[in-house]
Amino acid sequence: MNIETRIDLLEDILAPWAPAMGADGEGYKNHCYRMIHFTLALRPCDEQEKHKLVIAAAHHDIGIWSDHTVDYLPPSRAEALRYLEAQGQSEWSEEIGLMIDEHHKLTRFKDPRFPLVEAFRRGDLVDFSMGWLRQGLPAAFVREVQAAFPNAGFHKMLMRSAGQWFRQHPLSPPPFMKW
Repeated sequence: MNIETRIDLLEDILAPWAPAMGADGEGYKNHCYRMIHFTLALRPCDEQEKHKLVIAAAHHDIGIWSDHTVDYLPPSRAEALRYLEAQGQSEWSEEIGLMIDEHHKLTRFKDPRFPLVEAFRRGDLVDFSMGWLRQGLPAAFVREVQAAFPNAGFHKMLMRSAGQWFRQHPLSPPPFMKW
């Protein structure tokens, strides 16, 4: 699979968020690039599906910065839906909303109407696990994508955020995890 080192739509969506993300911006953007590439390798997409994938990827964790919370799925979804409304693409709201809501689901997403949701979940899992759970992708491809888009502290930021949750709620999973 060809690695796209620049996806204009992703860059355009994330640009206004750069001040809010600060030092976390490069790490998050690279995470988005990695998960987009992993998702596309897991499920070939047409141009419309790729467009949806990029919109969902750009917004899927944005609630960490928009609302400064570990419970970031609802605000991330809300930001994506605002974006879709502004772009005149509200007809994609259900699917992209599900992509965001279900991307940390521990079990398969089974609604056959939205196959991109499961591919997105699996693509995020490859990156969230730092390539340990490759979902059938070749190790060489995962390493190539990781080399093209360095981590830049993304997983450290996640661990800091999750660590705060676990200190306050030691027996509860973080709110972004779903069964």
